[in-house]
Amino acid sequence: MTMGVEVLTDQEILASARKGGHRHIVRVVQAVKEALRQGETALLDGFLQEEHPADIALLIKRLEPSEATELLLRLDPTKRAETFSQLSGRRQRLLSQELPRPVLVGLISDLKADRRADFFKHLPEKLRETLLPALAQAKREDIRRLASYAEETAGALMTSEYAVLAPHLTARQALERLRHEAPDKETIYRTYVVDEQRRLIGSLRLQTLILAAPQATIADLMERNPKRAHVNDDQEEVARQIARYDLIALPVVDDAGRLVGIVTHDDAVDVVHQEATEDMHKVGSLGRITTSVREAGIGLLYRRRIVWLVVLIFGNLLSGAGIAFFEDTIAAYIGLVFFLPLLVGSGGNAGSQAATLMVRALATGEVVLRDWSRMLGRELLVAGLLGLTMALAVSGIGLLRGGPELALVVSATMVLIVLIGSLIGLSLPFLLNRLNVDPATASAPLVTSLCDAVGVALYFGMATVLLGLPSV
Repeated sequence: MTMGVEVLTDQEILASARKGGHRHIVRVVQAVKEALRQGETALLDGFLQEEHPADIALLIKRLEPSEATELLLRLDPTKRAETFSQLSGRRQRLLSQELPRPVLVGLISDLKADRRADFFKHLPEKLRETLLPALAQAKREDIRRLASYAEETAGALMTSEYAVLAPHLTARQALERLRHEAPDKETIYRTYVVDEQRRLIGSLRLQTLILAAPQATIADLMERNPKRAHVNDDQEEVARQIARYDLIALPVVDDAGRLVGIVTHDDAVDVVHQEATEDMHKVGSLGRITTSVREAGIGLLYRRRIVWLVVLIFGNLLSGAGIAFFEDTIAAYIGLVFFLPLLVGSGGNAGSQAATLMVRALATGEVVLRDWSRMLGRELLVAGLLGLTMALAVSGIGLLRGGPELALVVSATMVLIVLIGSLIGLSLPFLLNRLNVDPATASAPLVTSLCDAVGVALYFGMATVLLGLPSV
């Protein structure tokens, strides 16, 4: 122990990580790097054997490509595929250039069907042409089929690894079939019943099947007309259905009602995470960033941020124009400037709060377009109460700085600016939704810029009237 800091060996650090001690991730990464450099194979193998694939992926994200490749090569094929599927698309493509071709072919074969299609779809065309002939024909056809659906649809999200049963089977026959199919399926907790044309007619829980009499038929046991999605449904709506009905998986059908895949609960969670991240980026006036922020390059971050920042420059010119318009008012009562940042900032903050609430509510389906008038009435009451409370808080400062008249101007402006800012923040997402634009585009910086411009005009206009100052 030196200067109160614990000094651990690489063995102790990795042993701590195996027990869930990933709080000091940087130290774990350094220990892995050192073990790789020193060729401590026994230490690494012991560490990798105990670690969860998600935790190994967390480490690989922080390693150089050559180090990450060496770590992947030390994993058994199943764990390698599970770890690889946890990586971002950019990191997967980078490592695919480093892995030996036979290993890469085996890795692709071991990936789950939906992950395999996603990975393959984003590989360079030359590499795809090299790898496809090395795969089994069934997997080649599966990749082509799953990769043919449009991005961010149920078809692109679904997997083909699901279990189906015929309605005439008995419970005993169905269980026997599932025993043989289970190793190759993503889930058998719920199986799907199809007719001779593969049209979806029912679904069946594994628990129901286990508890049923051996001679009971699937037709008698199944739940008819289960919830389903169409291949072209938006992935966000699919995830919403899975969450709403608490489903393990949601079957996906084509135009003819034929079962073509399922979307599992874990994939729905990924979609929710992805969509929430996109919404957060839009609320912050960022473009879409498809890779992790840690791996994003300088050029990508610059391109995603610069457009809105330039647009908002011109939006902020409105505030400057408002100040210039009332320069005589400001010259006559210079004390007004003291409260300007406070008031316009309060309007922007209130508007950003309202916009954030509405963007999220629209995204989750809690509110729809026809709810605008109801939400507007409630927001008027809430914003009025907020404005009055904030006006009371600032009125004392107005009294100290300029007397009752200035306190009246500041207080009245505070109430109005909070009201208007809140209404802008609430209404803008609804307006964008009405125009078929993502409501998340109603970003906090955009709402703040609008509220700033309105606030400047409102503040100095109120001061001109209430203080009897010369007008322009």
